Order: sequence, then C-alpha cells, then structure tokens
Amino acid sequence: MNRLLRVFGSALFIVLGAAWSGGPARAATGEGGDVEAVRSTPPLPLRVVGNRILNSRNESVLLRGVNCPGLEWSSDGQGHMLRSVTTAIRDWHANVIRLPLAQDRWFGKAREQKDQGKAYRALVKQIVELCATQSCYIILDLHWSDCGVWGASIGQHSMPDRNSVTFWTDCASTFKNNPAVIFDLYNEPHSISWSVWLNGGTVIDRPDMPHGAPAKTFEAVGMQQLLDTVRATGAKNVVIAGGVNWAYDFSGILGGLQLFDRNGNGVIYANHAYDNKNESADTWVAKMEKATSRFPVIVSEVGGSGGPHRRLGIIGSSTKVTPDDWLLHVIQAIQDHNWSWTAWSFHPSASPSLISDWTYAPTQDFGVFVKQALAGTLPRYAPPALTQPGRTASENPTNTTQATQGPAPAPQ
Repeated sequence: MNRLLRVFGSALFIVLGAAWSGGPARAATGEGGDVEAVRSTPPLPLRVVGNRILNSRNESVLLRGVNCPGLEWSSDGQGHMLRSVTTAIRDWHANVIRLPLAQDRWFGKAREQKDQGKAYRALVKQIVELCATQSCYIILDLHWSDCGVWGASIGQHSMPDRNSVTFWTDCASTFKNNPAVIFDLYNEPHSISWSVWLNGGTVIDRPDMPHGAPAKTFEAVGMQQLLDTVRATGAKNVVIAGGVNWAYDFSGILGGLQLFDRNGNGVIYANHAYDNKNESADTWVAKMEKATSRFPVIVSEVGGSGGPHRRLGIIGSSTKVTPDDWLLHVIQAIQDHNWSWTAWSFHPSASPSLISDWTYAPTQDFGVFVKQALAGTLPRYAPPALTQPGRTASENPTNTTQATQGPAPAPQ
C-alpha cells in the first residue's frame, strides 16, 4: 500500500509539472536586440521532502545562481534584464535566477507606468520563459512593497501588506504549477516579532530607502497568509520564506513557527548572508548547520568583498580587518555542505556587485569568485585559524562542521 502510494504520488507530481499551460517556447526579443533562447527540456518540478529539495525523479537538486535585480526599482529593468539572465545562465553557469519584483509595478502603479503594468508583466513572463527553455529555475521574489497604499511608498519595507496578497493572488495564478518557477514570499522581513512574521499585525515601518524617510504605521500580513494565498490559486509551486532580521535569523522557525503548507510542494527557508552581523563565518556556518538539519535552506542572498582586492566598508562587508576572509570562507562552506545559493547581485550598481559594468566582467573582489564557484573551478579556501604548522593552506581541511541596496533612485 505505502509503496503504491509513493509511486502514485510521483506520477501525479510529474503530471502536475507537465500541466502548466505557459505556451510554447519562443525567442525572447527586445532590449536593443534579440536574445536567442535555445529550446531545451524545461527543468523538472520541485518538491520538499524533509530537509531536501527533490525533483520529480526523486533526485536531490542543488540550486546555484545569482540575483538579477532591476525590476524592483525600474519598470523595464533598465533595458538589461534578458541579456543579464542569458549571460548568467550561459556564461556563469547558473541553474537558478532570483528575480526581485515590485508589487506596485506588477499592477502599473508606479508614476512612469501608463499601461496598468501590462509591459512589466509581459517582461517577467519573457524572463520566466527564457529560464525555462534553458533548463533553469527562476525565483520570483516579492522584493518591494508599499505599506498598503498603492504607488505611495514603493520600496523595501519591514513586512508585506494587504496589497501583497493581491500581488500573490495574481502572480501565483499566472505561473501556477510552472515547473521552472519558485515563489519567494517576501524578501527580508525585519524589525518585527516572530508572531508578526507568522500571523501579521500592526507594525511601525522605517523605510530602508531613502534613509531618513518618516516612519509609517500599517497592518502587516503574515507569512502564513501569503502562503495560503498562493495555495488558494491552485499553485503547488515550492515557495521560499525568509525569517526575521533581514532573512538572517532562523530561531523562531527552529522554535516551532514553521509555515504550514496544506496542499503544496513545500517550503524552503531563506538565509541572507552578509558580513554585517558582527558574527564570524564559523558562527554563521554553525547556525546554517543547525537549520539545514531540520529543513531545506537556500542562501538566497550572499555577498561581500574578499580575496587580495578585498575592500572594507562596502555594503555587505565588515569595516574591520580580520585574518579570516569571510566571503571566501562562506562560499567554501556553501560548497562543502552542498547548500543552495544565489549571490547578490548581477547588476553593476546594486552592491555588493558581481559585475563591473554591462560587459558582465566580474568584479575582482567578489564576482570572480562566484563565477569560478559556479563553474566548479574556485580554488579551495582554508581559514587561517585552521592552518597547521608545516602545511600549506591548500593542504589544510576547511571547517565544514544586511539589507542589500539598489542604485541611487529613491522609491516612489
């Protein structure tokens, strides 16, 4: 009986993945020229089983890629989105793209939009299709919201709001059961309690951008309601949820406040890793090990500055000189543990940046290491603390046991 049910469940899972009616693959065009989309097999549907991410063949899946920002602060992605996604997949070997979005722009509520969001939604669909035709997963990330007032305060806020429910009702309906699509419910919850994180409530929000903006009080929507909203559309897609403290803290989830996925393919919990928490890389690794022993985790943002060109004080990096190279230590730990991850960011003006300009040349203190890691060619890093007398760093074992910023334009 149990074996029969498992076989039936796997067969049903495959059928659900094939049922998405997104239409045939087409070449993506625009942005000053064509972006060739090679037709290939779409990625297999995903599901969560215990602390693992599996596909419809019951194979473990490791997601590794980059964040391609731009559509949170711009309605057209500044003309680079399709080329950026193509470059990340083909030249950087990403098998997942995290795409930050703005709920207001999805519905055409930004000042520059005059079409109720039609062009914005069409571009997102093109990007999804581009990823799917190249066997790449895509994470649709609700990155910017509005404190419950359409068009009034488009930016990064502490929690989702009632308009976020409207967004997920429409977005999840559009991409439900597309095997390439993963839904990231809300980018970086922060400055709230775990109770509000789970169930919502009144919050006093101090907008991250622009700095010094007046605080706003609004009714936040909890992460459970957002998950329920997605499932109410019939979408079984795997979802991602980040914890409090800018998606850094797992304590409430480990303490029993996990989301209840009634009828979907499961929840992956997110961690955003930057060297701005006054914690060592070893401390971060220990917290990740504890969390990943219980549930699946993706490090959906990681960034900083490292190597011989390491810079202090840039966004996501420490202001202090330390013997340990935090960035290289964390990347090495991610690889050693086979954790899923997407580096921030594949944009020259959204720090910490992987690319120097729109030629997509990797930055020497960050991008070069991520590009090598994705290609499987990054030299092994051994933290200085583990170096033993008479051995080189390469011969020593490696320990295996804040908010990101976009370019200068302010929210609308």
